[in-house]
Amino acid sequence: MTITNPTTAMTVVPIAEKLVKDWMSPNPITTLPTTHVDEAFQLMHECQIRRLPVVQDGALIGIVTLGDLRSLGAGSESEESKKICVDAAVQTNVITVTTETRLVNAARLMVQHKVSGLPVLSMSDQSLVGMITESDIFRAFIADEARR
Repeated sequence: MTITNPTTAMTVVPIAEKLVKDWMSPNPITTLPTTHVDEAFQLMHECQIRRLPVVQDGALIGIVTLGDLRSLGAGSESEESKKICVDAAVQTNVITVTTETRLVNAARLMVQHKVSGLPVLSMSDQSLVGMITESDIFRAFIADEARR
């Protein structure tokens, strides 16, 4: 049920009906499993992101976080960490959502699995099309408050 605010003539979609596709960050930055951890770590810092989808042949195979890369010595200036590839840290059991997932269901998955972001897959071909994070969900939640 959508509500139109008569004062502003803006349509307000209740949080329970909002979809991931309207709040996700599209076209996420990705990496390959063969990328060195220091390079991936530097990319994450430059782009100010905390999670990095790992793709191979166009398909999502996993995700790495800053913590995953730090655990392998990324950012430590160690010569060993410059030889290690992302595939040594990639988490392959990735919880994902689709563009048509309700935002509230994405939030439930994040809480249930104790993660702060989820890759978003296309409904049609399961390709990676975005990322949805806690910050995106907070933004959706407060968007209605700003309109009232």
